Amino acid sequence: MKRREFLKKAGAGAAAAAAITTIGAPAVIAKKHYRWKMVTTWPPKLPVLQDGAERLAKRIEELSDGRLKIEVFAGGELVPPFGTFDAVSAGTVEAGCAAAYYWAGKMPASQWFAAVPFGLNAQGMCAWFHGGNAQKLWEETYAPFNVIPRPGGSTGVQMGGWFNKKINTLDDYKGLKMRIPGLGGKVVARAGGTVVLAPGGEIFTNLERGVIDATEWVGPLHDLRMGFYQAAKYYYYPGWHEPGTYLEYLFNKKAYESLPKDLQHIIDAACMEIENWTLAQFDARNGAALQTLITKHKVKLIKFPDQVLEGLRKLAEEVVEEEANKDPQARKVHEDFKKFQKIVGTWGTISERAYYDIIQKEYPLKA
Repeated sequence: MKRREFLKKAGAGAAAAAAITTIGAPAVIAKKHYRWKMVTTWPPKLPVLQDGAERLAKRIEELSDGRLKIEVFAGGELVPPFGTFDAVSAGTVEAGCAAAYYWAGKMPASQWFAAVPFGLNAQGMCAWFHGGNAQKLWEETYAPFNVIPRPGGSTGVQMGGWFNKKINTLDDYKGLKMRIPGLGGKVVARAGGTVVLAPGGEIFTNLERGVIDATEWVGPLHDLRMGFYQAAKYYYYPGWHEPGTYLEYLFNKKAYESLPKDLQHIIDAACMEIENWTLAQFDARNGAALQTLITKHKVKLIKFPDQVLEGLRKLAEEVVEEEANKDPQARKVHEDFKKFQKIVGTWGTISERAYYDIIQKEYPLKA
């Protein structure tokens, strides 16, 4: 009897184990897979910017074990470059990659999440997003449009731009036709310039044909690839208008929230990974590109005169305050930005700035 009871119980246990295995197996197999589309504002194959979007898609696919695949389209391949936000908002696509100042016409507050003239550098912007209130304010700003934003990394301090005439005084901006977006563009307009907005793929042609007299883009790595040295005489620095420009990844709110929590976390983690990767690429590659522009292509590198920078800074203060007054959200974001900049700026004066003052003579430009 004991032997029969033992075998009976053992058989029941084995059957139960088999049932558990059988019941559990379909649950693994049946995990839902998702197929998304991402559009960007960048030209095809553009280093770091378009590469970053494609790298993000690949990492999300890897981390999700193929459960979430994202097909990436460069600007103009699926929607116009500046149609990225609307496409994500409407749910035409599930994701996008851009810079927040492109959407200033929809929401003035968006500009602070990309770049503020004479504002925070890349390190400061990162601190504001992850150690301050920026992420929360950003989500508030985009919420009415059914869009969830995530930081996409920084270009670092940009260059001042390419010009076909020298900028000796602030008056030299009068009548100047320049491609420059965001708050920086509004400062140039206040100085008397004419601002022309154009996506990256159209800039060289506009500069070459004289549609514009000057342009800013990013920095040496991209400016070399875009060939601006063939269409403009002077390369100015520093990028007062974009001292730490941040990029963004956009997600349709409905699509994002329809995902299981683990996939949402994977998206967030992958975005942070690419955020770090993006700045590292610019820091690692801009220096060599700058030397190529100077030594091989004989580019004339010129620093903006101090009096010009001082004049632009005064105009920037006026412009930024006026933009902040356009709606309550812009004012709310601006006040938080100013408060945070003061906090990190005080520390930066005795840390980063003091250190660079010591070592700057060790790294002269090889002209």
